[in-house]
Amino acid sequence: MSSTSSASGAPGKSAASGHRRSKKLRYAAWAAAGAAVLAGAGLTAQNSLATTTAWPSAKVYTGRAFDACTAPSLSAMKAWNTGFYGAAAVYVGGKNRGCSQPNLTASWVKSVSSLGWKLVPLYVGAQPPCQTGSSPEVITASTAASQGAADGADAVAKASALGMKPGSALYLDMEAYDTTNKACDDAVLTYIRGWQKAVHGKTYRTGFYGFSSSSAKAVATATDRTNLPGNLWYAKWDKVNTTTSDWPFDPTLYTGHHRAHQYMVNSKESRGGYTITVDRNAWDAPVAIVG
Repeated sequence: MSSTSSASGAPGKSAASGHRRSKKLRYAAWAAAGAAVLAGAGLTAQNSLATTTAWPSAKVYTGRAFDACTAPSLSAMKAWNTGFYGAAAVYVGGKNRGCSQPNLTASWVKSVSSLGWKLVPLYVGAQPPCQTGSSPEVITASTAASQGAADGADAVAKASALGMKPGSALYLDMEAYDTTNKACDDAVLTYIRGWQKAVHGKTYRTGFYGFSSSSAKAVATATDRTNLPGNLWYAKWDKVNTTTSDWPFDPTLYTGHHRAHQYMVNSKESRGGYTITVDRNAWDAPVAIVG
């Protein structure tokens, strides 16, 4: 995902238009993987959550959302508060988070939330061992479960420090990879399950961002549905603002406000003197609980 902005005081990222990596690299990964998200009727395990724990009600947002590699300044968020977008994705942590976050503080979260913005916390954890390119943290098959658990705990700590409360949905970013590589695919799913269990164990909901042709597909088509994130955010750049008509998986999966669709990337947009290059998303899923 990604974003850029320019204008006096506007968040600057003229080159950061690609989630955690450049869009150029992400398009290359997309082409290599094929083109086309997570799984399960909202995943029974996710939605039933835990029968022994009193879970806060989910905060669901339905509408357009944007994602930007660097969280925009508060001034930019005020200028962009026109009603076209109602939510913004922010990168709360992960060793593979690609952009610095000078604006992303607990005070910023509180301020933009008071303006009416909904926030989507995104965590860039370990990446596939068979990935295209390189990452500071890569999944190791023998330790995938413990890696996922450690990153899940870190995701909760990072979100909590920003004022995002239990019941919030945290989304794990997994970039494109060769899902036909069984050893790699098994390691990725093991990592995801470890991450999900750790996050869920702290009473936070889980979500997953991935490509409809690879990482999201791996989760959505997994035969074993246990301990998979309960909300799916799929990248399919068809420029169609929907979470239903182009849903590429079993239509019974992730129904009932558990889907998001990244449908356009590198959209350079100006509002109130602030220009930001964003990715557009159709959103119908839980977001962060703040305040």
